[in-house]
Amino acid sequence: MVSPKPKEEDREIESSLRPTRLADYIGQERIKERLRIYIEAAKERGDPLDHVLLYGPPGLGKTTLAHIIANEMGSSIRTTSGPAIERPGDMVAILTNLDDRGVLFIDELHRLNRTAEEALYPAMEDFLYDWVAGKGPSARTYRVKLPRFTLIGATTRAGLLASPLRDRFGITLRLEFYEPADLERIASRSAGILGVTADEEGFKEIAARSRGTPRVANRLLRRLRDYAQVRGNGVIDGRTAEEGLRMLEVDHMGLDRVDREMLRSIIEKYGGGPVGLETIAASISEEPETIEDVYEPYLLQIGFIQRTPRGRVVTRGAYEHLGLKPPGDPSSQQRLW
Repeated sequence: MVSPKPKEEDREIESSLRPTRLADYIGQERIKERLRIYIEAAKERGDPLDHVLLYGPPGLGKTTLAHIIANEMGSSIRTTSGPAIERPGDMVAILTNLDDRGVLFIDELHRLNRTAEEALYPAMEDFLYDWVAGKGPSARTYRVKLPRFTLIGATTRAGLLASPLRDRFGITLRLEFYEPADLERIASRSAGILGVTADEEGFKEIAARSRGTPRVANRLLRRLRDYAQVRGNGVIDGRTAEEGLRMLEVDHMGLDRVDREMLRSIIEKYGGGPVGLETIAASISEEPETIEDVYEPYLLQIGFIQRTPRGRVVTRGAYEHLGLKPPGDPSSQQRLW
């Protein structure tokens, strides 16, 4: 429920909820201010916008921001993902079909095939591509001129990008988790589009338990709409939101059953840590990548776990949240005499 990764239902709904202008995009104020300047300057010069790298945890609006950039530039946009581009020929086919000053958006850029990635280097710098036809002594090199374009890459793991690729992005923007006030505004805007009736207390409950992520806020809003329709009077008020979220096992900090199971496993089985990622994954029957991408970022953000050279460690705040006594607390020590 609180996973920031998109589900099939999310993909169908999010397109109707996405803002199309920077003025309608809620939150990320520093990023918006910088983009306004970059976009206005590029339009005045008649140039394509410099290549943009968007990175941060999933569900924060990287895809939405890419479409807004294209719309603000008055450019067409073509969308693909890193795993979908398997060969350099696939990359060339995409690049040659772009419009002048068009936008190419590549999601999951860190999963781009290395040979296809290398084909991007001259394209990003000089809008050229050197095509080699044939093999051996009969091989010939052809230089293909490409349209002037803007590459927007999105990734949740900027550290996995090769340095030559990362250095070719002129604009690098890191999306942060959202404040509760911004999530309230996002939930209110989405409720208006979806025709959901809710009051201020209902929006506050949703925002507080959305893990700083708009995608989670919109998902909780839809599930509470169902709960209010069946168990309530159709209005998501504070009480209905609290009861519905309790049914969904999402607590007041936004932690769900898996989060709590992960924390309890580290505490009860491994003395609070340090413990390795693979061991945690095996103990709760989850994939290490899921823990690292879905659960860890928020738990690190709120200070419930720490990463150390020896592994993950649960903090005092997590003990208190679970109603457990942290180690070192005098009341948790047994008398030995």
